[in-house]
Amino acid sequence: MTETRLPRWAGLVALPIVNILAALLLSGLLVAAIGADPWQALLVLLRGAFGYQEAIGFTLYYTTNFIFTGLAVAVAYHCGLFNIGGEGQATLGGLGVGLVCLYADALPFYLVLPLALIASTAFGAAWAVVPGILQARRGSHVVITTIMFNFIASTLMVYLLTHVLIRPGQMSPESREFLPHTFLPFAHQALAWLGIPFARSPLNLSFFLALLASVFVWGFVWHTRWGYELRVVGANPQAALYAGISPQRNIVLAMAISGALAGLLGVNEIMGVNHRLLLNFTAGYGFVGIAVSLMGRSHPVGIVLSSLLFGALYQGGAELAFEVPRVSREIVVVIQGLVILFAGALEFLFLPLLRPFVKAA
Repeated sequence: MTETRLPRWAGLVALPIVNILAALLLSGLLVAAIGADPWQALLVLLRGAFGYQEAIGFTLYYTTNFIFTGLAVAVAYHCGLFNIGGEGQATLGGLGVGLVCLYADALPFYLVLPLALIASTAFGAAWAVVPGILQARRGSHVVITTIMFNFIASTLMVYLLTHVLIRPGQMSPESREFLPHTFLPFAHQALAWLGIPFARSPLNLSFFLALLASVFVWGFVWHTRWGYELRVVGANPQAALYAGISPQRNIVLAMAISGALAGLLGVNEIMGVNHRLLLNFTAGYGFVGIAVSLMGRSHPVGIVLSSLLFGALYQGGAELAFEVPRVSREIVVVIQGLVILFAGALEFLFLPLLRPFVKAA
């Protein structure tokens, strides 16, 4: 018997909503089991994510990072690659931004910003190209090589921030603070210039850079010849080779673009928020980007929406752990993990239950 397929809208909208509801239901049972009120916890989480201006700013700040790393996973995925090196690529992107802000700070901001963007994308792309070449030329699996490169990037940053870039006279492994004119403006500052008051938060103008990156990925992957070739290689490398499309070239290209997108996370974190080079600024965003991309079906629109969901979980979860004593930070991490579980590994669990309620294509 031919398997009944869901309409496109059901697969892209209805199924993710059912998965999220299932994760929230199980999370509610978990919260109830530890003696807390699930409805109160849900309201606190929602208020902590969207209930006031500062919360919205933090949510969109987290969303920005997830957009960059989600897009980085998605581009490689369309070429049949599983890039899990977003942490390392973002680390190198942040290093590029930091070097520009440290050693080109004599330049005005309108020159520092494009140089920082070039450095972040170039450093991130370079760190991803090597695993791409190893996959294309030597057959070294990109999953293994990108994992290894995450650790190499972390070790490289430790060395640089303890022996080379550390500010003299301090023990903390971080560079000196950048000069103020190199800071990326915060959202509340930009809105104040327009006469619009907004609460202080880490949200900065790199949020709009993330949206532009989403538009770029949409245009490149679905509306250019290079994007078409990339998707053909991902769908069937042998057919691509028969059609005169080089799988090797497209693998390297996909990894370069993926690394460049991950490297842009450094603009948000280093130039926009921390204003110095420091260790572990990526904070696991590269790994969460995998779940973001899977939940967003590797499409920029879906990635933006799933990034917003995970941004809300990060910010609302922090508020929940603070406001409801019984719900510890560890429980919040479990709730986030349940969302990842149902949106990723168990993505099609409820597909048979959903079919009777939608019209077959």
